[in-house]
Amino acid sequence: MSGKTVLIVDDEASIREMIAVALEMADYDYLEAADARQAHALIVDKQPDLILLDWMLPGTSGVELARRLKKEETTAEIPIIMLTAKAEEDNKIQGLEVGADDYITKPFSPRELVARLKAVLRRTTPAGVETPIEVEGLTLDPIGHRVTTNDGALTMGPTEYRLLQFFMTHQERVYTRSQLLDQVWGGNVYVEERTVDVHIRRLRKALGDKYDHLIQTVRGTGYRFSTRTA
Repeated sequence: MSGKTVLIVDDEASIREMIAVALEMADYDYLEAADARQAHALIVDKQPDLILLDWMLPGTSGVELARRLKKEETTAEIPIIMLTAKAEEDNKIQGLEVGADDYITKPFSPRELVARLKAVLRRTTPAGVETPIEVEGLTLDPIGHRVTTNDGALTMGPTEYRLLQFFMTHQERVYTRSQLLDQVWGGNVYVEERTVDVHIRRLRKALGDKYDHLIQTVRGTGYRFSTRTA
């Protein structure tokens, strides 16, 4: 498997099935939703790597869901490809204006869909997710699942690793404990916000004296990863 999960949002079961077969053959995991409400719940809980979103959905339209996802901080960075039978230029522009990353008009071939999907994932995948990321000699390798420094490998638990990976791919931004819970633990996992503090302490301990300053406490707000002096 590629390790990537794609959410298919379409009210037509036959189209979802056709796309699912194409994704399976290309080694992608997939999730399915028939409407915007079901899709939003899956997005918050599972954080898919990409969303294939039908324009015409019962109830809330695909374009309205896209607009909502791009406004919410926890989902704004998930790439979206709009699927639609509408070929008119103004609809394409409207889809792209709300933040869609690409646009495919039905009918489309499974091969074209997978090619466009791969292109969007390449464009939108930051360093540290598929390729190593390095900051001041601290290197995170997502393929080997290792964290190393010039002095050797660091040992840390899986939650601390995910926290560090999130911080290193979202540098210089302050995140509240609630936002970190959503991003690192998942939207439907119920843990106390203070749990974040425990894992931040463990992460700093794992990083050691040379790198623990990169994880900065922002009083009254939360935490950030920064190379600048706090």
